[in-house]
Amino acid sequence: MNKVSSAQGIPRPLVKINQAFIVISVLVALFTGIYWILAFPLAAGLSGLLFGYNPVIRLASPLLTKERSAYVLEDPHQQQFNQKIAVFCLAAGLISFLAGWTIAGYIFTIMVAVAATVAILGFCIGCFIHYQWRMYSYRRKQATLHK
Repeated sequence: MNKVSSAQGIPRPLVKINQAFIVISVLVALFTGIYWILAFPLAAGLSGLLFGYNPVIRLASPLLTKERSAYVLEDPHQQQFNQKIAVFCLAAGLISFLAGWTIAGYIFTIMVAVAATVAILGFCIGCFIHYQWRMYSYRRKQATLHK
């Protein structure tokens, strides 16, 4: 799987591994105070967004024990939306820590860690936000058509 935006989708275990990588990186950064560790999931996320190649997902791909089609496949567009949120929070957190804005750094990094943890457990906050945004846009468009 060379492209994250594969038309077939992304096997759920790979998505969960990427989420776990984010959570572990944030926890290690927060507990050690070595905030540059946040650059790893940030770089992986940026690579996925800019080039369609997430190194975490690529490195984890050989761990799949079945054919891709045997797994629940996640929508690549939804995952890109979620990754944008994660990249924003990781970047804001890292920049905040580097600027000495510790409270903002904690807020952004804890937000992304909580969102990724909740997603691992089965509820995708990014998916919920994306759905609500699409519904809002649809209702707004319908309202303008019926005026």
